[in-house]
Amino acid sequence: MKIAVLHAYPPEPDGLSLQGNLLYKGLKELGPELGVEVMPCHYFPSLQKQWVLSGWQPDIAIGIGSWSYSPDIVFSPQRSNVIPVPWFVANGWVANYHKELSALPLVFTTSDWVKDTFARDGVDITNFRTLPIGYNPEDIHPLPQTDPGVQKLRAMIGVQPHEKMILTVGGDVTSKGAQEMIKALAEVNKEFKDWKYVCKASNSDCAEDHHREEENLIEELGLDPGKFVYLSGMYSHDFMSQLLAACDIYAAPSRLEGFGMIQMEAGACGKPCISINVGGPVDTIIHGKTGFLAEVGETVLLKEEWAYESMGFDADHKIVFDKPKVFAYRASIADLAKYTKLLLTDDHLRETMGQQAYEHVKTNFHYHAITRYCVKMLKEKFNF
Repeated sequence: MKIAVLHAYPPEPDGLSLQGNLLYKGLKELGPELGVEVMPCHYFPSLQKQWVLSGWQPDIAIGIGSWSYSPDIVFSPQRSNVIPVPWFVANGWVANYHKELSALPLVFTTSDWVKDTFARDGVDITNFRTLPIGYNPEDIHPLPQTDPGVQKLRAMIGVQPHEKMILTVGGDVTSKGAQEMIKALAEVNKEFKDWKYVCKASNSDCAEDHHREEENLIEELGLDPGKFVYLSGMYSHDFMSQLLAACDIYAAPSRLEGFGMIQMEAGACGKPCISINVGGPVDTIIHGKTGFLAEVGETVLLKEEWAYESMGFDADHKIVFDKPKVFAYRASIADLAKYTKLLLTDDHLRETMGQQAYEHVKTNFHYHAITRYCVKMLKEKFNF
């Protein structure tokens, strides 16, 4: 069986590229055992992509992206008589290509929740299967906080030896639930004050706008702004083990999360995670064992939304939904405060949960295990 993996390649330091590249790496390493040949290629139209599809002639093209990538990861392979198997991540709502996606013989999604959003929006998910994202233990692995490099990093961030560090990472941390965590920490701070909240975001206008919101919220709640540290910029993926090792708790009660790659990687680094009981985290975190899942405190509903030419329409236009769609979730502040305080104050619980998180991720999300599961589903469907 010959498989082309269409993703941002050569690899870039973002989730979609890492997702695709780990699958490619697994297929390349396990190929002789599994009877697979593999070729990576960027999903953008190019001479190289056309050569891979019509010159190398794979049996299957696995394309990584959201439903809006369909022209590049579904229709493009079909024009070259290659079977497309998209591996979809979340993208809010499915606005177009319902008929085409319903007709595909096999579709992967990163979580059961992503699969359910396609069904919610009118796609037939009979042939949809959940394929989680993997991790590479050579890049993402536990490091003790006694490690000199980790201690130096904590000092550079401004975390004192006696303080517990809570970490959230995202393109913008508000989408990862940082504002809900700030409200929860206002409650925690009434009884436990030896903490620092470190937020790492990308350099973007969106992240800066949300950062101003978070600064205003910190001021409104009367919290010491010195207890909050904001980091920005691009970090290499292998540096994330250092950053995760520096923290004591990873927190991401995301407002909308199709998988939660960094949450899974936090577990791979032996850190307990606080998240939300909806979306991708439900598939990766075992409540009360590897972390805590706060219940949903409120939802944000959309009654209408714009659809754009970039979504495959002839012109921009507004769509009014027959039934309002959930646009985002907000975690229960009371739950977040309870779980955060518990992990901050109970060293044994925090360490035990971190170890259990490590074992859980190692067993279920190693990229070789994900690769084997992927090939198993392909062979069952297509009889290669």
